[in-house]
Amino acid sequence: MFDKLEARGFDVLCLSHAKAILSTDFPAAGDELQDTLLAASIPIEEIIGGGGGEAKLTQRLRRAFAEKGWRKTKFEVEKHVNKIRLQSQSHEVDHVRSFEGRNVALEIEWNNKDPFYDRDLENYKRLHADGAISLGVIVTRGRSLQDDMRAMVRRFLDIRGVDALEALQDWRYRPTDRQQAAVKAHIQKRGISFREAFADLFVSDKFGESTTHWRKLEERVRRGVGNPCPLLLIGLPSSIVTFDETAALPEMVANELVIEMMSDPANGV
Repeated sequence: MFDKLEARGFDVLCLSHAKAILSTDFPAAGDELQDTLLAASIPIEEIIGGGGGEAKLTQRLRRAFAEKGWRKTKFEVEKHVNKIRLQSQSHEVDHVRSFEGRNVALEIEWNNKDPFYDRDLENYKRLHADGAISLGVIVTRGRSLQDDMRAMVRRFLDIRGVDALEALQDWRYRPTDRQQAAVKAHIQKRGISFREAFADLFVSDKFGESTTHWRKLEERVRRGVGNPCPLLLIGLPSSIVTFDETAALPEMVANELVIEMMSDPANGV
């Protein structure tokens, strides 16, 4: 069912008969998932310069899924005995698609703290037990993307000829005092180049082991978190990262900043 994704290097794991359920009951959902994710890409510059707030890749995926009818949904679950409400819970899922009255739920975890997986999986388990969803999907950073991150950051530095933190300002990277001191200390302690030191510390800081990536998700489902809800887990591969952006990208980033300022009422523009 997901041959094209696997051919592109995506991690795909189906649990609790999820593949059979998708192929039999929700083939359109599988097609929409595959088509949307095959179109996903992220310029390496966004990985370097992404700051606070939701990543642009996540925003693009959200828009693409929303256009196909995957909408944010809040489930309200109440339990009554003789018309007396004993319990009430609400569960919000970022993307839900209904097929003939049956729901498939989807969450995107690009770069959160890894306990977000526990939240998603437990939500899916409860919603499935209550009959609110038939299957849960999680899209996250895949194994190859996590493993190749340092090499990709180093490749960016080599392509751009970056040998100092100041040179990264064109890509919206604003290091804290702590980060600046850490890079200098790393260079002095290990006797390595700026590029090697930066790539090592940047990835450890931003995409470390305690963030949402494939191994952390796989660890949880292997020990039964979310069971018995049918689950489809998809890991984004390193092949979605692109390096063919033009050297004029800093100018493009500057134009984006101007647009943001013009659209922000606080700037009085």
